[in-house]
Amino acid sequence: MRRSKMLFECVLSALVTAVWCVSEVSPGVLLDSDPQPHEETASATLPSPQGVTMQSLNTQYVLKWTWPHGSGGNRTVTFAAQYMPKFKLRSRNRSWSTVCENITDTQCDFSDSDLYYFGIYLLRVRASREKENSDWVQQEFCPDKDANLGPPSNVEVTPANNGLTVNISDPLTSKHTSMKDYLAYMYYSVQYWKHSTAERKEYRYLNVTRNVVTLLKLESWTLYCVKVQSRYDFYRKASTFSPQQCVETRGPTALWQILLVFLLSMALCFACILFPSVIVLKAYSLVKRTFFPSCPIPSSLQETFYDSSSSPSSDHPSLLTLESELEICLQKLEISPEVVPLEIHAADEPEGPEGLRHSRQGSGDSGVYSAEDNSGRSNNMQEPGKVAEKRMDVLLNARDVVIHSTPGGHGWNCGVPDLIAKTSQPVLDAGF
Repeated sequence: MRRSKMLFECVLSALVTAVWCVSEVSPGVLLDSDPQPHEETASATLPSPQGVTMQSLNTQYVLKWTWPHGSGGNRTVTFAAQYMPKFKLRSRNRSWSTVCENITDTQCDFSDSDLYYFGIYLLRVRASREKENSDWVQQEFCPDKDANLGPPSNVEVTPANNGLTVNISDPLTSKHTSMKDYLAYMYYSVQYWKHSTAERKEYRYLNVTRNVVTLLKLESWTLYCVKVQSRYDFYRKASTFSPQQCVETRGPTALWQILLVFLLSMALCFACILFPSVIVLKAYSLVKRTFFPSCPIPSSLQETFYDSSSSPSSDHPSLLTLESELEICLQKLEISPEVVPLEIHAADEPEGPEGLRHSRQGSGDSGVYSAEDNSGRSNNMQEPGKVAEKRMDVLLNARDVVIHSTPGGHGWNCGVPDLIAKTSQPVLDAGF
């Protein structure tokens, strides 16, 4: 419905233009019968703007010109731009619509003027300086015929099964609508080729009207480049190409690639599992050695700490209280009787040959004692007994110190007095 209305307006505009236009209006020429109501009349002492052109893309229209005459001293030159539909040219109540006025730029944007895409318009521009105005420079413009067509607003290329899928977005107007609303027969030309460093490339083309197209019969695992162009054949319009995009195609996976991926995955899994396991074991061993050291109980103390009464085959040590530890220590304590110094008396030497031999041997052995008196011999004979007595006193004192200095009555210190008692026994047995 919208397209039919647009075509009707276009035909109506052409008919009105043909009826009212007796002669073609040339660019840069003013009509004599073109008075402007309420327009100031001044001598055209200023030169007119030059190089008036319309730069358009889709529905974006910008009128540009040049001013090579300078500013004329301190006085500023301004410009004004207007437009009017061409079919109103011979109308009695024609009027020009002003788009830009008193501007210093050499361009004026007509995009927001809502120019009908299939209409024909007259555009004009002039220069002004204080009360001086130049002649109007006129330009005829038809968007459908003169406006350039833009490339697709967006192109996406993705790999597909043995090919590439190209998603094309329509060119957009200044109001962000599709250009297909104005150009119903617009289509796209897809250009693609195999990427290579060679100067000569084999280009392929595919013309489509759809926005999604699939490129088939491509080599697997190969890099292809794609770009798209918009086309409209009625006025032979062709846009510039979209930016080039290169995408690699897909295909059957090679056996060596499968093996490589499998080996890499196994190595990665092995590394991710082995290294944390080693670290955890090392940390566990360190914590165990630090906070739970393995100190074996001596065999001489196992009979004390292991509860054999409740379970003879038990391998677990029994828990000891303070009283039980003290009882064990007292049970192991052995007090030796006081050592009585031994007195050694010399017996009468027998007479006769045996006595004489013993007397000679004794006199030879006790040559030192012969030099002393009888009292000195008696003291020397009693000296070993005194030494043995002193040694026993030292051992008994050490045993008492160990028993009283045991912190908390720990069971593993109770064997020390026993050891002292056992050590003192050989001394007593030796006859000291």
